[in-house]
Amino acid sequence: MAALLGSTSSLALFASRNRTLSASSSAPSLTSGAFVSETHVRSFHRNLGGGVKVRRGRRDFRVAAVATEVSSVEEAQRQAAKESQRPVYPFAAIVGQDEMKLCLLLNVIDPKIGGVMIMGDRGTGKSTTVRSLVDLLPEIRVVAGDPFNSDPEDPESMGVEVRELILKGEKLPTMCTKINMVDLPLGATEDRVCGTIDIEKALTEGVKAFEPGLLAKANRGILYVDEVNLLDDHLVDVLLDSAASGWNTVEREGISISHPARFILIGSGNPEEGELRPQLLDRFGMHAQVGTVKDAELRVKIVEERARFDRDPKGFRKSYNAEQEKLQEQISAARSTLGSVQIDHDLRVKISRVCAELNVDGLRGDIVTNRAAKALAALKGRDKVTSEDIATVIPNCLRHRLRKDPLESIDSGLLVIEKFYEVFS
Repeated sequence: MAALLGSTSSLALFASRNRTLSASSSAPSLTSGAFVSETHVRSFHRNLGGGVKVRRGRRDFRVAAVATEVSSVEEAQRQAAKESQRPVYPFAAIVGQDEMKLCLLLNVIDPKIGGVMIMGDRGTGKSTTVRSLVDLLPEIRVVAGDPFNSDPEDPESMGVEVRELILKGEKLPTMCTKINMVDLPLGATEDRVCGTIDIEKALTEGVKAFEPGLLAKANRGILYVDEVNLLDDHLVDVLLDSAASGWNTVEREGISISHPARFILIGSGNPEEGELRPQLLDRFGMHAQVGTVKDAELRVKIVEERARFDRDPKGFRKSYNAEQEKLQEQISAARSTLGSVQIDHDLRVKISRVCAELNVDGLRGDIVTNRAAKALAALKGRDKVTSEDIATVIPNCLRHRLRKDPLESIDSGLLVIEKFYEVFS
């Protein structure tokens, strides 16, 4: 996956431009090399709805964005390293597991669905399927050199420096790049996830330097957590806060920095290793259950395909080029037509009836089911949702939101389907 940092530009470019602007304007600027007071910082924060803040005391400091310019030599080395990496397994070559694959595709089409939680036995291809999604991810436009993958047109997905420059009328360089997928390792520290503030520079040089973390890199992309049910509680809280607000805030010694963190959260886990905290489980838009394939012929096919891939990864991928390209085209077309897909009022009412009669807490289930049904209709090339679309997605949207009954032996997804047919009959 290509990095989202531009090859020849960085936030240093933004800083130098702002210094030029500051020289010709009496208004203070929150950029590298510009000294600002606490009053100016708070005013800036109120105007933009986020960003740089001072919590305690009255002090003057400079804001310095940490970003390095990528040389052509470094870019060539990075490209060579990418080509030398082992190819990922093609998404189109995944045998079975249609429920999991559909949930992933729908979230790529509409990131506002809210992510996927994949639960299943060990060795059922959860991680392989998620990582194979990389090849199908569409391109997005970002501000070149910005570590937060800022959207040049959406203020809610912009870093503070970018938002300030755009408010001043600056035309920033942009580039197209694929949606990024970031792995969050179980052993990651909070600094690695959220980013760090260099307090020493702040105290000795008056420079506020921020090193972005994984949440910054995942903005407008995908954050994947393998074995999410084993994640430390404090990191779970960080993910919850970011998923709820769309922003990540780092605070040390009274200095606080915020940046956008809007990502598709994908988690996988084995139910035998422990249940997920209810607060985190509810944040996932969809829930996919993965089981071990029982059919002997299908198991043989899976083993043979994997053996082919291990013998000749590049040749194996090449044999699936046509199917991969077709999927890419379907996803791109679905993303472009999603806004025109309609769902009748009568169908929306029935979705809410299902949620109400299943005693689903809150309205997330209603919202996600509507979004997922629209995304499925767009994937199928239609501009109107049908009851069949709803029947396909509603178990994945509601099964993890039902109240657990320890005496109930039936699968929660079957309960949802039964209620669906009762209401939609």
